Amino acid sequence: MYHSNVINVSSSFVGHGYFLLKVLATNMIGNQTTVSEFLLLGLPIQPQHKNLFYVLFLAMYLTTVIGNLLIIILIRLDSHLHTPMYLFLSNLSLSDLCFSSVTMPKLLQIMQSQVPSISYSGCLAQIYFFLFFGDLENFLLVVMAYDRYVAICFPLHYTSIMSPKLCFCLVVLSWVLTTFHALLHTLLMARLSFCADNRIPHFFCDMSALLKLACSDTHVNELVIFVMGSTFLVIPFLLITMSYVRIVSSIIKVPSARGIHKAFFTCGSHLSVVSLFYGTVIGLYLIPSANNSTVKETVMAMMYTVVTPMLNPFIYSLRNQDIKGALGRIDCGKKTLFSLGW
Repeated sequence: MYHSNVINVSSSFVGHGYFLLKVLATNMIGNQTTVSEFLLLGLPIQPQHKNLFYVLFLAMYLTTVIGNLLIIILIRLDSHLHTPMYLFLSNLSLSDLCFSSVTMPKLLQIMQSQVPSISYSGCLAQIYFFLFFGDLENFLLVVMAYDRYVAICFPLHYTSIMSPKLCFCLVVLSWVLTTFHALLHTLLMARLSFCADNRIPHFFCDMSALLKLACSDTHVNELVIFVMGSTFLVIPFLLITMSYVRIVSSIIKVPSARGIHKAFFTCGSHLSVVSLFYGTVIGLYLIPSANNSTVKETVMAMMYTVVTPMLNPFIYSLRNQDIKGALGRIDCGKKTLFSLGW
């Protein structure tokens, strides 16, 4: 039941966010800027290699969509997967699918049509949804870490602690916080003026690249990015770290081969996804840039917008017996229907 409630709430947040952005862009485009569109310069790819990379990126995007959709559908259809862990995983898959869809279709269109323009309102919308789904994955990883902590440290009380009401509240809180954060940055970006230069050296509307193009004061934007960015990145990372410290501490107190195997099986996939997500973010924002910072930022952004969402379904399905079992049960059901002549 709470799977349906969460899906309805999620759709409501996305729909209201998009409507608000349309109204905002319509009101701001004539008042704050003389630029009606931006030019996305895309990836630093040689012309003779563009067709090859187009096919590669298209294959990666389709893999991302199919893999994450498959997980969402399996969790939705199989009652054995109607548990807190898989509620959070279905939301994570939805976040990954949407996060990749914010940038990849536009990139593929630019590579195919050779027309690198994006409208002012489209740019604002891309900023909003990029921040929204990026932050959402961040918070969902924290919720999943807490779920694993309760499962390992309090196994006998897991069902009572991770009640449907608490799970629903944790997911909705994640959506609310990400909505606030994404909307705040988008509103601050909409107040800026853009004059002559409209070329963005990126494959999507990156906030830092847009701030460099603004011809009005950006100190407020930069301050908010630093404060809110640090808060929304550091606090979740610390919470995840604390959860795993408690998990390791619990295992050490009662060391056994069975306990270690259970903990590894329970946390292995989540820990892999956390490492992949935070590894690329830290590599992009915290490690000092070299002279080719633009190329580095573009490549690292490609890692966490395309590669990470593509790999997550494989990480959670290849070593997950529950997902494999659900896939097998659906496959058996289809074979039974076919054998009956349906």
